[in-house]
Amino acid sequence: MRSVNPIYHHSSQMLDQERDWITLAKENPKHFAPLYKKYHEQIFRYVYQRMEDKQSAYDVTSQVFFKAIKNLKSYEYRGVPLASWLYRIAKSEMNQAFRDNKAKRTINIDNMQVATFMEVFEEETNSINKKRLFKALGELNALDLQLIELRYFEDRAYREIGEIISVKENNAKVKTFRALEKLKKSFNKKLRL
Repeated sequence: MRSVNPIYHHSSQMLDQERDWITLAKENPKHFAPLYKKYHEQIFRYVYQRMEDKQSAYDVTSQVFFKAIKNLKSYEYRGVPLASWLYRIAKSEMNQAFRDNKAKRTINIDNMQVATFMEVFEEETNSINKKRLFKALGELNALDLQLIELRYFEDRAYREIGEIISVKENNAKVKTFRALEKLKKSFNKKLRL
């Protein structure tokens, strides 16, 4: 049985295989297919959770992979999954889509994610607390919201979060802690419905 590194959700063999795929894809873009298969759904879900409709999410996801293939030659392997780089491209493409469409930021999370996240606050998961949580999430700035989503909704390791937002692991921990503190403060404000 392969040992999976909990930091990256990958075994060392999986990372080695991915590095080989990247090397082949740099030589010929047709070899990008295994990387596309591996990450398309993951990146689509990341984008869709932040977009207002499915078609926009598909469009942005397509743009992410187009840019990834186009810029793969400049990609430097750093011992972490390619997903970190793809998330950075996705973030950039979503921001561009929001600017282009002047779209409102949305948060798509299901009840199971809310229930899991609510444990952080040690609160009962009732409808009033869910409303408070949605309101508090909506008050966060884009980076703080992304940090909360990556850590608590997508269960990403701090090192991977650091790769995604282009900071060191320790800085990702600090930023995530601060974002969580802002969220708790907002959550604990008196509810005004």
